[in-house]
Amino acid sequence: MRLVRFALPACVLLAACGSGESILDAGNEPAPPPPTAATTIAGPPASTVPGQTAPSTVPPTIATTTTTPLADLPPCPVDALDDATGPVEITLWYGLSGILEGVLTDLTNAYNDSQDKVRVRIENQGGYREVIDKYTQSRQRGRPELVIFPEYTVQQLADSDTVIPVGACIETGEFDTSEILSRALLAYQTEGVQWGMPFNVSVPVLYYNRKLFEDAGLDPDESPVSLDQLRATSQQLVDSGAAGTGIALDSGVDSGGGWFLEQWFARAGELYADNENGRVAPATRVLYAGPFGVEVMSYVQALINDGLAVSVGDNPGGQDALLKLADPAAPAAMAIATSAALGTVLDALDGGLIPDLTRDDVGVGPMPGPGETPSATVGGGALYMVADKGDEKAAAAWDFIQYLVSPETQSKWASASGYVPVHDGALQLDPLRATYRDDPRFKVAYDQVVAGTDDFAAVGPVIGPLREVRAVTANGVAAIFNGADVASTLADSAARSDALITDYNARN
Repeated sequence: MRLVRFALPACVLLAACGSGESILDAGNEPAPPPPTAATTIAGPPASTVPGQTAPSTVPPTIATTTTTPLADLPPCPVDALDDATGPVEITLWYGLSGILEGVLTDLTNAYNDSQDKVRVRIENQGGYREVIDKYTQSRQRGRPELVIFPEYTVQQLADSDTVIPVGACIETGEFDTSEILSRALLAYQTEGVQWGMPFNVSVPVLYYNRKLFEDAGLDPDESPVSLDQLRATSQQLVDSGAAGTGIALDSGVDSGGGWFLEQWFARAGELYADNENGRVAPATRVLYAGPFGVEVMSYVQALINDGLAVSVGDNPGGQDALLKLADPAAPAAMAIATSAALGTVLDALDGGLIPDLTRDDVGVGPMPGPGETPSATVGGGALYMVADKGDEKAAAAWDFIQYLVSPETQSKWASASGYVPVHDGALQLDPLRATYRDDPRFKVAYDQVVAGTDDFAAVGPVIGPLREVRAVTANGVAAIFNGADVASTLADSAARSDALITDYNARN
């Protein structure tokens, strides 16, 4: 969803960009560091060997004057397995389905077969919402030792007093984080505390119909990266008659209506919420109704108005935008969806789901956005350790986490699923090394996660009721897609979002 040439009121443009450039481009200029925090990642400790650095045994942090000492949080008894007299049994709750569930099952079975100290049982709750509901409705003794929670729950878990921060395990066990993707780690961090360990990392990518690109005289190996390129590509697709519209958009809570707006803010170096995106202190309000938000959403609305984009609605099944690529009447040539769907999409095409469209006809490129440097904030989920389960079970949970994020496991996980490997070492190992070499579509998501600077904007927002805020925003985006005034609609959505945040903060 994006871009278009349009005229905004002069006051909006002047307030947003003194240079006279559109803030869709100017937003990529790095902002000066705020007075209370630096926008650089703290590097690993210096090595005693000249010219080398020692492996980092603490997660990266965005330096801030506001930190929570780990001593004030539940400890991580990493050595407690040494005292276990028999296999320690633990349970993991998750909400993945399809091939993702199958791969997770295989990895868990391999772990259980590889050692005799821990036995892991995994239980599918049906989806992220079901995981969250069951967890919040259960007492601590009825909860598992491990849970995969989505990225929008970071603040809620930090406030819940029910989890052991994995930062405590990293510090106590001197776990090497030097090759764990810094942006993935930072996504699950607030006030200097690493709450979850990133595992199933995904980002939005652009899926496109290569055959329609060829029919329009476009290079099927080159997809639009900037917003201006997206508009120009869409215009050529429509003008040539190759496609009914350039791109299919949706207003889903976890996609085009909520999550994608956060992505554009991050890529432009713009904060989505106050208190440095809620990273140095709990967010108290959203910032998306300002000049940058108005310009981006006006650009998107103009795409629709000009017939270069079409909205498929709230996309409840997560596939409506993708299916529009094969619409026999008026196909869209492009759609934005999660990178985690890539494996499923290719398998479905191999099974003949869509006649005359094969896996080779699907192109994958970075999500178009402000500027020409692809970058994305982390979505998906992280592993959280549940507190008050006993030292041996906590140590067993930590042991399983280390296995899941190891380069060997991440190589298998990312290759089979389309998720981004959280360990850089996975790229040097088969099967992922061969996958990235033979099918570069799988590497597009990874390239977006490692591009750009890791600062408060790039990491994205942490807000207590983040998914509820996304729901409010999604309603506003849907109205904008249907022609509503952009500025007033965003202002109303922001006011509703701020009320949700105020209520949450008062209760926590």
